[in-house]
Amino acid sequence: MKYNFDSIPDRRKTNSLKWDVAENEIPLWVADMDFDTAPEIKDAILQRANLGALGYADINEQWRNAYIYWWKNRYNFEIKKEWLVFSTGVVPAISSSVRKLTTPGENVLILTPTYNIFFNSIVNNGRNPVQCQLKYDGSSYEIDFEDLEEKLKDEQTSMMILCNPQNPVGKIWNKETLAKIGELCSRNNVVVFSDEIHCDITEPGKNYVPFASVNETCRNNCIMAVAPTKSFNIAGLSTSAIVVPDKNLRHKVWHQINTDECGEPNAFAVQAAIAAYTKSGDWLEEARIYIWQNRKFAEDFIKSEIPLLKAIKSDATYLMWVDISASGMTAKVFAKELRKKTGLYINDGTAYGKGGETFIRINLATSHAIVEDALLRLKAFLKCYPR
Repeated sequence: MKYNFDSIPDRRKTNSLKWDVAENEIPLWVADMDFDTAPEIKDAILQRANLGALGYADINEQWRNAYIYWWKNRYNFEIKKEWLVFSTGVVPAISSSVRKLTTPGENVLILTPTYNIFFNSIVNNGRNPVQCQLKYDGSSYEIDFEDLEEKLKDEQTSMMILCNPQNPVGKIWNKETLAKIGELCSRNNVVVFSDEIHCDITEPGKNYVPFASVNETCRNNCIMAVAPTKSFNIAGLSTSAIVVPDKNLRHKVWHQINTDECGEPNAFAVQAAIAAYTKSGDWLEEARIYIWQNRKFAEDFIKSEIPLLKAIKSDATYLMWVDISASGMTAKVFAKELRKKTGLYINDGTAYGKGGETFIRINLATSHAIVEDALLRLKAFLKCYPR
């Protein structure tokens, strides 16, 4: 490999949300890579910093062209320049859209288990989260379309937040599934907000399907949020975009984002995104290979050394979803005791809504040595808690 993912920066005592933990602890919780970002991105940031004056920044044509280039060449989806709106993050864009396109007391539908912060964007704005629990057969997940349709028919349901690919279960929704979601939402006047921040982190050889690319029905009734932040480990730079093909819908969302003051880039947001999408593709390809090597190792280790647990096969994200139901513990108790006894800090599945009560989530975007250490701690923990 051209890039050394075995060697990661020491982030302890660096004001890191993830790594400012006790010395004996391994934090594999928040969706934050440990890898050194692509050198082309670092060069772009340093060049901007060396200018010295770090005043207000603005969006330029290179920024728009970078997004257009990436989605055209990687996913064969043509984004028009006017569809793109800058946002300081996917979550701010979600919260702004909820405020603008729904009213207090209305329902916002989500497929659970799903990204826990969706609940914050809904509840903190006075809306009601309506959970459509995914069907789990013991090894994989599918959408319960009968339940989904029934909940979309509720006149109080005005928005659906889709996670595409799905975090935390790692599901890549195929074109047929997305088309069915789009048709049901359009028929019931429910706008779709598709969070696609994990779209680039897929199993090598597999790609996701952009929601707006599926058909005209999906395209005209969606807000698609995309960003280089998860893919290239630059979340701290607060840079993202929303893609809104429909002119009227785009104007509403743009207006609210600017009302909320989350539509202005910081000094590095534009340059970092351009460098990521136009110069850092090779880095991403090697990162995906490395992550999937970690995933394969973790899956095999759990199957042979910790058979009480079950790693769910995933096609996307650098997060591993693990079924702990056979342990007899709830996810909340499991995660708390695991951290207390071994120092391994992971997410308990309860935060992800219905269906997550007996699951944990583990971040695999770190060095192989840390993944191995974490699994050994997980194995030792289970030995202390026989059924």
